[in-house]
Amino acid sequence: MSSLLDRAWGPVRDLLPARADLARMGRDPRRDLLAGLAVAIVALPLALGFGISSGAGAAAGLATAVVAGALAAVFGGSNLQVSGPTGAMTVVLVPIVAQYGTGGVLAVGLLAGVMMVGLAVARAGRYMSYVPAPVIEGFTLGIAGVIGLQQVPNALGVPKPEGEKVVAIAWRAVGEFVRQPNWTAIGLTAGVVVLMLAGTRWKPTVPFSLIAVIAATLAVKAMRLDAATIGHLPAGLPAPSLAFLHPSEVPSLLAPAVAVAALAALESLMSASAADAMSVGQRHDSSKELFGQGLANIAAPLFGGVAATGAIARTAVNVRSGASSRLAALVHAAVLAVIVFAAAPLVAGIPLAALAGVLIATAIRMVEVGSLRAMARATRSDAVILVLTAAATLALDLVKAVLVGMGVAGALALRAVAKQARLDQVPLDRGDHSEEEHALLAEHIVAYRIDGPLFFAAAHRFLLELTEVADVRVVILRMSRVSTLDATGALVLKDAIDKLKRRGITVMASGIRPGQLRTLDSLGVLNTLRSDGRVYATTPDAIRAARTDLHCAGVLTVPAQLGNDVPEEAAR
Repeated sequence: MSSLLDRAWGPVRDLLPARADLARMGRDPRRDLLAGLAVAIVALPLALGFGISSGAGAAAGLATAVVAGALAAVFGGSNLQVSGPTGAMTVVLVPIVAQYGTGGVLAVGLLAGVMMVGLAVARAGRYMSYVPAPVIEGFTLGIAGVIGLQQVPNALGVPKPEGEKVVAIAWRAVGEFVRQPNWTAIGLTAGVVVLMLAGTRWKPTVPFSLIAVIAATLAVKAMRLDAATIGHLPAGLPAPSLAFLHPSEVPSLLAPAVAVAALAALESLMSASAADAMSVGQRHDSSKELFGQGLANIAAPLFGGVAATGAIARTAVNVRSGASSRLAALVHAAVLAVIVFAAAPLVAGIPLAALAGVLIATAIRMVEVGSLRAMARATRSDAVILVLTAAATLALDLVKAVLVGMGVAGALALRAVAKQARLDQVPLDRGDHSEEEHALLAEHIVAYRIDGPLFFAAAHRFLLELTEVADVRVVILRMSRVSTLDATGALVLKDAIDKLKRRGITVMASGIRPGQLRTLDSLGVLNTLRSDGRVYATTPDAIRAARTDLHCAGVLTVPAQLGNDVPEEAAR
């Protein structure tokens, strides 16, 4: 029993924080405290805004930032990652809230957290490295567009229209604004956007998002403007509860939970990778990061929080502020907790239009024009992948968008690899026979060298080329340069051999790699060749056998040795 428990506990034990990670928190606490404070200042308006945008409310956004931010910092796999509610996750949560209500979205977050822990135990994080850069860039561009469109109703000061597609909702909001203009809301939004974008360009280290929100709030109060505000916020976090979870509803919530878990895993690992790239000597553990995010998403709904992920914008602020350990992310969560408990009445007066401006400016800053331009110019395939992923993000949900991008990237990659497969006719080495004899050999023996991968994407083109060989007596297949061989390629090769033999052509194979014999043998490709003794280690062996056959058939009358002086590599 104890060995069984050890075997079950082992994978989880490996995911727990290492002593070195926790010890690192005491090396430079002053820098981490300052970095955590800077991140909290940036995170406050974002947590409020994303909570409201998701439909769960500002309190849910703050609860997510506090609970998930603290747990992911302790149990995650990155020393620099900052977690909380994000724009990408908001995009997924909006239709879930509309269909299942606030209780449903809390249940989805908890189920997604359990799934992420399972992914961590399965060590699924390592597959993140297979996501192509154009997919990530297109995904980010699409998210920026969705976040911006989500803010249109609050930015224009109109009630949010019904619907799930952000483009349609934004369009209806514009129509409502035309009928009943709200210049106060649009003025507050525009002022916050301009102040954030211009201020950040002028002084990147100053938290202009918080300054802009404070200025907008004071302006509304001083001038008694008619502007919708956040409204009442509870002073503190609610007691943990599972009242939202109804077992009978779990089966219907599994599909959205899979989408949330997939997005949380993808965005968190993307953010952790970005943190590694921006820092020196830091490297995250992808499995631990999934584990920490899973625990964070299990705990956050208990306190009324929505699903969380690693947040690229806040993580970037953390790195640039000089953070060196997990202490900075913990400080960020602690500062937000103090605000929840002590400053809820002040936060309640923030105009929704100001938060809309913060998120619109954040969306604009997510788009790196130089990076997009470089990616689009790299290759035509990269440009297609980027554009399709961004368009799918706007038109579909985010998980489907990534799948579309991965599918297109995979298809284009296979197309490029398949083009590398070549079937080249190679001249016979003259060896030590006469010009007349060589000419006679060349009329009856043809050698083909197969270069590159022979798999499903290239196999049928290979079959067409091979079976169109001219009327000769012997075909030698030189296979030492076949880099990849799958079942489709092997079956096509078998088909080509059978068609050549039906035409009365003797087929020989040389230089087959040991690693490819299993595939060929399992499908019976070499059965007929082996029974006839037509499989050879090197090409000179095959040519000598072909000469002997032609000599016995009376085509050649003078025996000669062929290929004795051929170098070993060229002879295969």
